[in-house]
Amino acid sequence: MKERAPVRDRFRGKVAIVTGGSAGIGLATVRELCREGAFVALTGIEPDLGAGVEKELKREGFDVLFLGGDMAEERFCASVVHDTVGRWGRVDFLVNNAFSFVAKGMSAERSDWERTYQVGPIAYATMAVNVAPPMKRSGGGAIVNVSSISARIAQPNRWTYNSAKGAVENLTRCMALDLAPSGIRVNSVSPGWIWTREVEKAAGGDRAKWEPVWGEYHMLRRLGEPVEVAAAILFLLSSDAAFITGADLPVDGGYQGLGSEGLGSASQFAGSH
Repeated sequence: MKERAPVRDRFRGKVAIVTGGSAGIGLATVRELCREGAFVALTGIEPDLGAGVEKELKREGFDVLFLGGDMAEERFCASVVHDTVGRWGRVDFLVNNAFSFVAKGMSAERSDWERTYQVGPIAYATMAVNVAPPMKRSGGGAIVNVSSISARIAQPNRWTYNSAKGAVENLTRCMALDLAPSGIRVNSVSPGWIWTREVEKAAGGDRAKWEPVWGEYHMLRRLGEPVEVAAAILFLLSSDAAFITGADLPVDGGYQGLGSEGLGSASQFAGSH
C-alpha cells in the first residue's frame, strides 16, 4: 500500500456519524474523518471496545462520542442521531457501516435472516430516515452505505449475507432519488477482501500464509487495508464528489473484474499482449 496522503482538512467543523465505528473499516473511517477536522459519533455493540477507542481518540486531541448499542433496535438508531445533534448541533454525514455477518445458506433459520436484515439494510434505512431532517437543516449532506463484492456474486452458503448486501445497493439508489431534493447525496462502496478482524480470524492470524492465497482473487494480488476503503468513503462524502449520487464505488483491487481464468497464470494466454 502506498504512503497515506497528507491531511486535506476537507471536513473542518463538520459532524459525522459512523455506525460500527470501533473496529475495521468503521474505525479507519472514524480516524480519517478526525484527521480531516470532523467531529465524529461512532457506534458499536461492544461497549468496552468502543469506550477504549473513544478514550484513545480523545487522548489524540479529537472530539468524538461513542454510543454503545444494537443497530437492530429502532430506538437506538433514533437516539444516535438525537445524541449527535445534542452534542454538536448538526449532522452532515452518515456512514452506514455496521452489519451482521451471518453467512448461511440452506441451514439459515428465520432468526438468522432477521438478524442479517435488521443489522443491515433495515438499520441503514432507519438511520437515513432519522438523519435526513437534521442533515437537511444543516444545508444538506452525504450518506455512504458500506456494501460488498458479495452483493453482486454468488458464494457458497452465503444466502443471508449476500442477499442483504445486494439489498443495500438498490436501497442506496432509492435513497439517493428520494433524498436528492433535500440536498443529500447517497452512495455506496463495495470492498473486496479487506484485512479486518473477520478475515484475520479466518486466517488464524497468519497473514503471511493466507494473503498470497486470497490475493489471487484480486488483480492487485493482495488484500486491501481498512484505510483504503475509508479513503473512498471520505471521497464520496466530500465536495470532490458533489455530482455523484446513487452510485457504487468498488474498492476491491480488481476482484469484480476477474473472469474464470483468474490472474491468468495457468492460462495459455498468460503473458500475451
